[in-house]
Amino acid sequence: MAAKILIVEDEEKLARFTELELQHENYEVRKAFDGRAALEEALRNDYDLILLDIMLPGLSGMEVLRRLRQEKNTPVILLTARDSVMDKVAGLDAGAVDYITKPFAIEELLARIRVALKFRSAGAEKTAAAEEGVLTWQALRLDDVRKTVSWDGQRIALTNREFLMLKTLLENRDIVLSRETLLDRVCGYDYVGETNIVDVYVRHLRAKIDEVYGVKMLETVRGAGYVIRSE
Repeated sequence: MAAKILIVEDEEKLARFTELELQHENYEVRKAFDGRAALEEALRNDYDLILLDIMLPGLSGMEVLRRLRQEKNTPVILLTARDSVMDKVAGLDAGAVDYITKPFAIEELLARIRVALKFRSAGAEKTAAAEEGVLTWQALRLDDVRKTVSWDGQRIALTNREFLMLKTLLENRDIVLSRETLLDRVCGYDYVGETNIVDVYVRHLRAKIDEVYGVKMLETVRGAGYVIRSE
C-alpha cells in the first residue's frame, strides 16, 4: 500500500512540483495551502508523513505541529527557508522528525522521506511487539517492555521489586503463590532474609492500587500466599 503524504506549502507552484515528484515515486499525496486547513486535514485523516512549511498563513507551521502533537504522532518533516541552528532545534524539540531548508534538491527530500517512513515502520513494529509484553486486569495495564504500570491511563509509580511482584502475580493469575515462590521471583534465589519482605511489597501495592482505585486485586490466601484472580 502506498504511503500517504500531506504537503503543507503556501507556494502553490512548489507544492505542485513536490506533489508530482512524490506521485512519480508512487506516494499518495494531498496538499494544503494554509495552517488551519493543514491542521484540520492532518487531524481528520491519517497520514504516514507530513511535509510542513513553517511560514504559513493562518497558523504557522510550528503552531500546526504543536497542536498536531497533542493528538497524533504523525512524522513531520519541516520545510523552511530559515536555516539557523536555533530554528532547527526548535522544530525538532516541537516534535518534527527532520528539517530541510529551501531551496532543496528533490533527491535529498526523497531520501529524507524514505528514512522517516522507515523509522515509522520500525516504530509500528516495535509497538506491536510491545503489546505482547502487556498484562492487564480491569483498568490496570502493565507494560513489561516499557516497564510501566497504569490505571485507566494514569501512571502508577512502582519500585523495581514492586513491579516484579505485580508482574509475577499477573502472569500466574488464579494460581496461589507462596511467599517463598514470590521471594525467589522478586529477590532472587540467593536472597538472605525474612520472607515477610513479601508482605511489605504486597502492602505497598495495595496502597498504590487497591486503596487508590477501590478494588480488591491482591488477595491473601491464609497459610498459602497471594493471588490475583481473573476478572
